[in-house]
Amino acid sequence: MSDGQKKIRPDGVPKVTGELTYLTDVTCAGMLYGKILRSAYPHARITNISTEHALKMPGVRAVVTHEDIKGLNGYGIVMPDQPVLCEDKVRYVGDAIAAVAADSLKIAEAALERIDITYETLPILDDPAKSLQPDAPLLHPEGNIMHKTGHTKGEGERGFSQCDVIVEETYEVPRQMHTYMETEGGVIVPEADGGISVYMGTQHGFKDRFQLSRILDIPEDSIRVVSSPMGGSFGGKDELNVQPYAALLALKCGLPVKIHQTRKESVISGIKRHPMKISMKTGTDKNGHILAHKVDIVADTGAYSTLGPAILDFAVEHSTGPYIIPHVVVEGISVFTNNGVAGEFRGFGGNQVTFALEGQMDRLAEKLSLSSIDLRKRNLRTENDLGPLGQRIAPTNGARDVLHEMEHSFTHGQTKKKEPWKRCGTGIAVTMHGGGLGYGRMDSSGGRLSFTKEGKIEIAFGFEEFGQGILAVIETIVTEELGCTSDDIIIRIGDTEMVPATGSTTASRGTSMVWNAVQRMKKTFQEQVLEKAAKILELPLQQLSIGCGGIYNNQEKVLTFENLASCIEKENPVIVTTSFDFPTTPDEIDSGHFLYTFAAVKAEVEVDVRTGRVKVLHMDQAISAGPVVNELGYRGQIEGGGVMSIGYALMEEAVMEEGSYLTDNLDTYMIPGITDVPFDMRVEAVETLPENDPYGPRGVGEIGTVAVAPAITKAIHDAAGIWINRLPVSPEKVLKAMMEGEE
Repeated sequence: MSDGQKKIRPDGVPKVTGELTYLTDVTCAGMLYGKILRSAYPHARITNISTEHALKMPGVRAVVTHEDIKGLNGYGIVMPDQPVLCEDKVRYVGDAIAAVAADSLKIAEAALERIDITYETLPILDDPAKSLQPDAPLLHPEGNIMHKTGHTKGEGERGFSQCDVIVEETYEVPRQMHTYMETEGGVIVPEADGGISVYMGTQHGFKDRFQLSRILDIPEDSIRVVSSPMGGSFGGKDELNVQPYAALLALKCGLPVKIHQTRKESVISGIKRHPMKISMKTGTDKNGHILAHKVDIVADTGAYSTLGPAILDFAVEHSTGPYIIPHVVVEGISVFTNNGVAGEFRGFGGNQVTFALEGQMDRLAEKLSLSSIDLRKRNLRTENDLGPLGQRIAPTNGARDVLHEMEHSFTHGQTKKKEPWKRCGTGIAVTMHGGGLGYGRMDSSGGRLSFTKEGKIEIAFGFEEFGQGILAVIETIVTEELGCTSDDIIIRIGDTEMVPATGSTTASRGTSMVWNAVQRMKKTFQEQVLEKAAKILELPLQQLSIGCGGIYNNQEKVLTFENLASCIEKENPVIVTTSFDFPTTPDEIDSGHFLYTFAAVKAEVEVDVRTGRVKVLHMDQAISAGPVVNELGYRGQIEGGGVMSIGYALMEEAVMEEGSYLTDNLDTYMIPGITDVPFDMRVEAVETLPENDPYGPRGVGEIGTVAVAPAITKAIHDAAGIWINRLPVSPEKVLKAMMEGEE
């Protein structure tokens, strides 16, 4: 492992010292404060909107409604079905109806109270089952089914006739909040040319620019989006949030407008992880070989689409996991309701189906009197098997590698407890996760490598830094591939005016895209720089190399970067660019992925049979994602993802009742604290790839979250003898299951 892999991240010190300026910290001279008026009801017609009283208030500079939108009154990554400002109907409590700009935050808040909205309430569809009733009111003209998809292999359900053992269960997973530390917000500044500068967090600045252009009816190139740094996202800021409202107000007032949502506002309006109800029927022969698998998925996507179609596609694709099953039938449906909007969240639908699938595996193992590891070994994919949808994928033995690592590297036994009411148990789970956007979706990327007039190597990508560590990845790859140091480079990201478009900072694609871009650019860049140096030094190019601070001739520095820069003609700079697509399967299979990462998780828990409380004592993860780029970042992603998924497994649920949140702040919505973190967390990186693999390191931003919950629920079963099919596993559910024998 190189020194580069062990370095702290470039933004580490300013973050821990409090010196880093986040986008919600930005202020401007003459700045106004914006607030958004959202619906009082989860489903209603709007019969009248009156802003007269608000506009008469001293200090109120502007109020905007749907009448102020010159372009498209709609947004959404996949389809623009969410109104920016509602005109005649609201479909959830996060729907925006008006926005106010005022001299102070207090005045803006008071002005919202003076906007008069008249509603006619409509029936609330707060469950997919209600939305699917024949007489249910339509939430959208096309109907209440947002997306429907499926997959069949072999003889489908008829394969069960060959099975000796069958397990059939239904699993339910909750709506989960991202709970990033920095809620949505920032500042938008109107420019003299009629454009705007946007200082707000997002995972795709160029996509935001496109959507804002449609809404405001101004050219894309008149919009600058500065999108880094931000304090967390996990998928939650990939979609537009407060940007349209600040933009409308800024253009109307001709002054900068800042909007920064409170936690409660973020909860009400922000997207969440999809709640799903997943029914699975899985059958094996008497030796434990899976023969047939049937899956039915019903997802509650809330009031609007956002990335719901892609998430359902992903869930369907991953519902067979890393296992080879000859007969499969999977059906998935995502349903509009009047609940909060569900969308992108770390894991992207994989977490939900993995919880159900691994639950099936553990129940089958018990019925067959096999260990959890033995059953999985008999069914795991091998290096050249096709992907879950029958598509060709990059050869990989990652599934077997991580299970082998789990079996042989993590050997701690169960913790012995003196208290008889505390019981310990261990569980494992295995998963695979597709990287990139998948077949049929535009997944282009690129980068720019240049030598500046100041003598710096500048690397530019259209990615964003929201805490995941892309800056550290870029720094490590560039310095190691070019042979320079961190002091020699400048990294440009998160600014549409200064960087090339490289796609969204999502889908665990950043590390792979950076590595591939640098591979494509480095030879040309080195040749151009060294040609110029050779001409200045009158030395053969072959003797020269790039190194720390300058150009070297046989290990001796002979020219500093600063001196080289001073000799380069302004009309002939060194600028190298590249553009390419994320690797996709050559087979025309919608949403099928090509590159996969793999994880095996072992969890050890302690169950207090008096209170029902579950404590995770140890957690180990073996990850197959190719070479490690930055060790600290790699471990941080896996350990952090593991803790996030402890919350998903044991405590987190955004509870809604009749379309309204009961858990609308962090005093009612529980997330893991320091005492919930396991005593011992170990991460083992399986770095080997098949010979001649050209794709390099894969991203690990999501894989560490996917299989944690089923490992924990299996460990609970091992300790207390109960199966629980509905997350989160609260103490009440544990006690109830122990009393009844099973939930």
